[in-house]
Amino acid sequence: MVESRRSRQPSTVLLLAIFYLALTALHIPLLHLPYFWDEAGYYVPAARDIFLAGSLIPHSTLSNAHPPLVMAYIALAWKIAGFKPVVTRAAMLLIAAVAVLGVFRLAQRVANIEVAVGAAICSALYPVFYAQSSLLHLDLAAAAFTFWGLLAYVEDRAWATALWFSLAALTKETAILVPVALIAHMIGKQLRHVLQSHQPCPHTAPVSPAEFREDFRKIPPNRMWYALLAPMVPLGLWYAYHWHQTGFILGNPEFYRYNVQSTLQPLRIALALGMRLWQLLGYMGLYLLTLPTLVAMWLPPISDRGEERQRIALDVQFSFLAVILAFLAAMAAIGGAVLARYMLPVIPLVMIICISTLRRRVGYWWVVVGIAAVAFVVGWGLNPSCGFSFEDNLAYRDYIRLHERGENFLQERYPASRVLTAWPASDELKRPYLGYVTRPMRVVRIEDFTVEQLMAAADLRSDFDVALVFSTKYELPHRWFARWQTWERWNTRFFGYHRDVPPEAAAQILGGLLVYSERRGGQWIGIIETRQVQEVRKH
Repeated sequence: MVESRRSRQPSTVLLLAIFYLALTALHIPLLHLPYFWDEAGYYVPAARDIFLAGSLIPHSTLSNAHPPLVMAYIALAWKIAGFKPVVTRAAMLLIAAVAVLGVFRLAQRVANIEVAVGAAICSALYPVFYAQSSLLHLDLAAAAFTFWGLLAYVEDRAWATALWFSLAALTKETAILVPVALIAHMIGKQLRHVLQSHQPCPHTAPVSPAEFREDFRKIPPNRMWYALLAPMVPLGLWYAYHWHQTGFILGNPEFYRYNVQSTLQPLRIALALGMRLWQLLGYMGLYLLTLPTLVAMWLPPISDRGEERQRIALDVQFSFLAVILAFLAAMAAIGGAVLARYMLPVIPLVMIICISTLRRRVGYWWVVVGIAAVAFVVGWGLNPSCGFSFEDNLAYRDYIRLHERGENFLQERYPASRVLTAWPASDELKRPYLGYVTRPMRVVRIEDFTVEQLMAAADLRSDFDVALVFSTKYELPHRWFARWQTWERWNTRFFGYHRDVPPEAAAQILGGLLVYSERRGGQWIGIIETRQVQEVRKH
């Protein structure tokens, strides 16, 4: 019976090919885009250092101590197919296909084929997942290995569990949260077991704390305990190597300060936790799954031929919950930027539970799931009415197109000029291999385009010839919290919020002439000539 059921399952290789081709087809217009933001600032230079020199620790940029697995994978892809953005995008899409297949197999194992199809489609179409699928970041890759690790854990395959979670930890260090959370879940199960075995009877004395501890110690750890502890070994070895080579364990001091030291404040943690809950349950249309699920919980289960539709086993749901809570707590406490991509290892788990619950209790559950899927596709190009990062949908494409055209104009018209700008455009202009310019340009870097930074730059006009200004934050058309000054103060203090001065005002502050300007999707870019350049042109 088991063999017959397995023989009817689609081949894993066939499914991977189908998912990869589907994802590639959806990303065809994006495959040749130059590198974006954190790609340009860290991951591409780090992978390039492996590609050129075999150095696992980057030397062309400051090391963040991220494990090198994905960067080494991309370097290998470049060795095979060439150092091109399209190779990077195609290689990352393969990882995204592995992630979708992992969601499908996990949902199929804990629920059924219908839930698996729904969860795989919703995961692939979810705007953050879709946008990250072709970008050289670590979180989706860590999520891919995490899904397969959870599948092995549910199926009680210890060696496979150790392997998948080790790969996840060597992809991004935060993936170690998953086996740690599962260990905590298993300890909780053992505690409940001991408590139930010591339920006091009317004629027996209650058990003492010493007896309880002794009984708990007698419980032998099974092989899954060792499997969940195993990923700590390769991750520990990587950190030991990084410390030996650099003198730092958790990245360079500025990275550690920004992502750990500056975030461990009670008020910030509380605010970040609220933002993480929104990203987990409502962001980018997720509320179209979570809210109907909440309502469906009040409905009775549907019966098929006299039998209730089955739910996901409670033990599996509790293990998912342990992982989700671990990510919520950790991602609220650490990470200078509260990026939605950090939650990718757990958002599909929420989708699986929601779709399974809807199928169990709602007759036309597939309509609800279909509406959510359509909303996800709409979210690719429709910016949300709340603050968000460009990398969470196709706003990143708009950013790249603006910078491609603006920096091409800059290099053609001012090839030898000194350019005042901010990161990441400073890297885009200095590193031609990122895809924006054909030769390096001289850069004078400032932090951002706030009034304070531009006024300070205006006092140093002799240090630069032109200025490249651009939007570094998405400004909402309607600022819902504009009147709540406390929130803006918190946002500025804890999450790096600032207001970029638009190009016309920036030109006035710098005392220059705006010679190029373009706007797209709520973003903008501008090029400003200084007076000395204008005077040279006159003569």
